[in-house]
Amino acid sequence: MGELLARSAPDDWRTPDAANTLYLQLDSGRVVIELAPDFAPHHVAAIRALARSHYYDGQKIGRVQDNFVVQWGDPATKGITVPALAGEFSRPITAASSFTVLPDADGYAPVVGFTNGFPAARDAQGKTTWLAHCYGTLGVGRDIDANSGSGAELYVVIGHAPRQLDRNGTVAGRVVYGMEHLAALPRGSGPLGFHEKPDEGVTIRSLRVAADVAATERTPLEVLRTDTPLFAQLVELRRNRADEWYKVPAGYIDLCNVPLPVRVSAPTPPG
Repeated sequence: MGELLARSAPDDWRTPDAANTLYLQLDSGRVVIELAPDFAPHHVAAIRALARSHYYDGQKIGRVQDNFVVQWGDPATKGITVPALAGEFSRPITAASSFTVLPDADGYAPVVGFTNGFPAARDAQGKTTWLAHCYGTLGVGRDIDANSGSGAELYVVIGHAPRQLDRNGTVAGRVVYGMEHLAALPRGSGPLGFHEKPDEGVTIRSLRVAADVAATERTPLEVLRTDTPLFAQLVELRRNRADEWYKVPAGYIDLCNVPLPVRVSAPTPPG
């Protein structure tokens, strides 16, 4: 894969929109999250507004469940009420919807692939599409009521893809850089990975919209486009591994096992 990417052209890469990028700052470093306003416009707008109000700053990551999710956000700690939003679990497919179809069957959807860099699925009739819960997915927490999420409570998948959550939770984005800072967090000792004591849990130093951060302090990332012949070659390389170590190529690739290469186009500022 490294050799393939070394032959890539500038047009094979894209720069995430700073207005739809978040910087989650922990003591261990920066986590870069790309938002998905095409799929969850109302939740993305709410998350941006909450970030700009510094709502997330100083909050604890209250849940770290092994092989599942990292979760944070509690309006009660801020003494506020955040309005609930209607769930944005899927959206209609339009003529302008870009979609790179994967060649293999999926157990959770008739058709799977990538749209604008996000792993996604479609129904058999081609009427609706939704984002998949893969490793690094940013989702919106909610209660039993499907319309009880607000963006005040967020989670990131840190384990094996929990695809049973697809179309049951709003997906608002995906971590594209710094995932190790979330995956390595201490696991919670309570049920479902919740931290049981007030002094447990890592503190969020800040969560900012990248567009609000000085250009010199941004992390200059480029993400491989998923609508190019190069990406199709990458998928095939991963479907049928030709590395010397592999003796039996799988001839199959799972949606959540397709890598999304990201590169830093300039030195990363101290974090």
